[in-house]
Amino acid sequence: QVQLVESGGGLVQAGGSLRLSCVASGRTFGSYTMGWFRQAPGKEREFVAASWWNGISADYADSVKGRFTISRDNAKNTLYLQMNSLKPEDTAVYYCAAKRFGLGKTPSDYALWGQGTQVTVSS
Repeated sequence: QVQLVESGGGLVQAGGSLRLSCVASGRTFGSYTMGWFRQAPGKEREFVAASWWNGISADYADSVKGRFTISRDNAKNTLYLQMNSLKPEDTAVYYCAAKRFGLGKTPSDYALWGQGTQVTVSS
């Protein structure tokens, strides 16, 4: 079983950058598709980005394309989300998640979740 712990959130001004990390326990991290989701107050959890197990294929929500980059280091059991040109509407709790087999864009596709890290973008 993989356990996930996010870090790297914080308060940043609009236009700034943050890099989130998600460290996974367990020896099978490299076999999982990993995703980032976010949830703003009063809103449903939404897909941000996902990375295929080998880090070659990735998918992004339209709202973050060109600004966010998902990457992973399987040797370090770590998933990253580089967030540039941040906007106030990016403010949310960001979660990493893991699933077996294939990319997925809905929360129900993912079986394993971290506890989340808060990202706040001020205008």
